[in-house]
Amino acid sequence: MGLEKLLDAIAEQGWYVWDDFLTPDQVSRLRSCAPESWQQARIGRQDEAQRISQIRSDKIQWLRESMGQPIQDYLERMEQIRQQVNQDFFLGLFEYEAHFAKYEAGDFYKKHLDAFRGNENRKLTTVFYMNPNWCAADGGELKLYDLNDQLIETIAPISGRLVVFLSEKFPHEVLPTQAERISIAGWFRTNGVTENRLDIAR
Repeated sequence: MGLEKLLDAIAEQGWYVWDDFLTPDQVSRLRSCAPESWQQARIGRQDEAQRISQIRSDKIQWLRESMGQPIQDYLERMEQIRQQVNQDFFLGLFEYEAHFAKYEAGDFYKKHLDAFRGNENRKLTTVFYMNPNWCAADGGELKLYDLNDQLIETIAPISGRLVVFLSEKFPHEVLPTQAERISIAGWFRTNGVTENRLDIAR
């Protein structure tokens, strides 16, 4: 049911919030795989990547299956989404990359698009939250915009919640946090240019 709602929402509006994507116990096990050491997040890819603290201040660590069974289980869930999205929308998604993200008090990420200019192979963004004691005073909400800079939604980083949206269509930002905020950010990628087929009736 949740996957069907996701597909409908992506077709109709390009984004979806999936509450209770994982159970509290699954979230706890997944969060236990978060690393002890973190890397300062940077802007850009490969040789062009650099740290710009005025744009983002979070820390990351890329997911690897060797981090534990909960990671493998999470990646399997993402693989199920990849296969179904490809079946319905013919996007040609061929891999999924993801990292843990840690926002400490005061951290933020200014408005940006996940598709890199000149290399737009990130097609579908996912954000999964693991913050069981989150309250409104903790901040760290995700703000989603359209390409005309109009605010679409403000999304709280509630534990067990998965957010999915088209990477090229929705600029977004993470508001400053007032408490530690843990998530997994991920992207379904294509291998080169792929025709967008999201206008297909379902």
